[in-house]
Amino acid sequence: METYQQLIQSFHDYFTQDANDCIRLGVTRHLDDLPDPSLAAISRRVTNGGRLLSGFQNFSRDHLSFDRQLDLDLGILALKSELFRLTYRFNGKTQLEQMPTAGDDISNGLFYLFINDPRPAQSRLDNITARLEKVPAFLAALLGRLDTPVQRWVDMDVAKTAELPAFFASLCTWAKREQYPGIVRLKSARKKAETALADYTAKLQTMTTTVQFSIGPDQAARLIALKGIDLSLDELHRLAKNFLAATTREIETLRRKLAAKYNLPDTITVEELQAFLNHKYRFILKNGSLDSLLPRYQQERNKIQSFIEKQNLFPLFSEQDMLILRTPAFMTPSIPSGAMVSPPPFRPGVKTSLIYLTLSEELLDDHTELAIPCMMIHEGIPGHHLQLATACSHPSVIRRHFDAQEHSEGWTTMLEDYMLDRGYMGDLTDEARFTGKRDISRIGARTAIDLYFMTGDKHYLDVDIPVDFSSNDPFVNAGRLLQAVTGFTPGRTQAELNWYSQERGYPLCYLVGNHLVWQLKKELTAAQAGRLSSLETDRLFHKVYLESGNMPLSFLRKLFQNKNLL
Repeated sequence: METYQQLIQSFHDYFTQDANDCIRLGVTRHLDDLPDPSLAAISRRVTNGGRLLSGFQNFSRDHLSFDRQLDLDLGILALKSELFRLTYRFNGKTQLEQMPTAGDDISNGLFYLFINDPRPAQSRLDNITARLEKVPAFLAALLGRLDTPVQRWVDMDVAKTAELPAFFASLCTWAKREQYPGIVRLKSARKKAETALADYTAKLQTMTTTVQFSIGPDQAARLIALKGIDLSLDELHRLAKNFLAATTREIETLRRKLAAKYNLPDTITVEELQAFLNHKYRFILKNGSLDSLLPRYQQERNKIQSFIEKQNLFPLFSEQDMLILRTPAFMTPSIPSGAMVSPPPFRPGVKTSLIYLTLSEELLDDHTELAIPCMMIHEGIPGHHLQLATACSHPSVIRRHFDAQEHSEGWTTMLEDYMLDRGYMGDLTDEARFTGKRDISRIGARTAIDLYFMTGDKHYLDVDIPVDFSSNDPFVNAGRLLQAVTGFTPGRTQAELNWYSQERGYPLCYLVGNHLVWQLKKELTAAQAGRLSSLETDRLFHKVYLESGNMPLSFLRKLFQNKNLL
């Protein structure tokens, strides 16, 4: 009979088959390889995943602790979700048959090896060289997988792969600086990889494509349920409507206060006030260099951490760090403004995150003196970095693997308000809250667009915002809503829509998570009334939330209950 530890090891082995997943997770396997994109590999993964799922479902729970039973349930959910991802169909084919992924599959592992790997340069360059040598075979297999891909996804992959030669050149420059003994082999691999990429792009652009990418309401509901979210499509739609209505009221109240504060006309529009604040609190580039924003973010990081330490708001630990980087060009089609890549959970030592900032002249309004603190709160400490660095230290193998998106996004969006409530922005609280509310309106629009993109049903775009949705192009309709709600630039709008279209169910996790986190915190506050002060309750909530590891919020609520906190 299989033991519990053997079952967990099988789970770990299953989710470390992919070469890029190994690097992302900090597992020293397949470092010389690229992922296998073939249909045969996907079929094997489905077969093996089905067997493992059966093992989890049939495993006896007798004498298991609460935490081990919770982990079994998390394992079942993770496996069901993975099998669904690999097998659900639209247009008569799976998503992977219709999604070209060369840009991501080639660059992701290489970039990790380049920027976030503590091993000696020669070892990393050996792995990079071996991976580059496999690019031609990888691209041939990927082309063999594709069948009538989605046009938008073709455009995205073409844009990403177009930037890879510049990245490869950077790798060779680094190798030269490190006096890498295998540089001749590396340069040869680079040349062959670039030739293969040019051939791949040419063939990809001649393929017959489709513009249809919705998966229908039944599959959308199934996908959402497999994220551990117990809300129907209609409940999610109502949540988006209610959130946008409440946020609109808050923005209007702040508009009036700020108009009076700055002696502006009472008739000034929300858009005009946003433009005024963007100009007044714009970041002045040093020598016109966008890269001068990076040390400004580092400065804000230090300021936030000092503020938190003085009030002892969150449990911090020393073995963590973050690198603040400009988003590489090959990643910008999918990173609208900023993003965080979590520390590899199975790598020993300091838990180091990567924080990407997408910088351009067009996006400077996303990096004002009001926006910079919010970005660092969301992506750094106490946001994604602290939450995921802490979760990566959890002893549970399954929780270190689990990607609970509404858990992480709910945490960070809650913090955007919480840190203002604690007085972080001082005299600029109203200004920061106004711009923050404008920005966080995106999570209401994201939910509506996510539902629309998944189902193909326009009625999900109706969130009581006066917008014309008459276009036959879903990206036009979605873009109109997103810009009307947030005022995003055209460039950011299109980048947002790119990843909404591919990361199904993820965009709505921001609002769901925000709603459920505040709900859980209110329950804890009510249960602890008369026992703990408001600040003590906050500290308790933060500690349990962070130190419990990754899981859907429906699971986390059970954990709070098991600890007799609700």
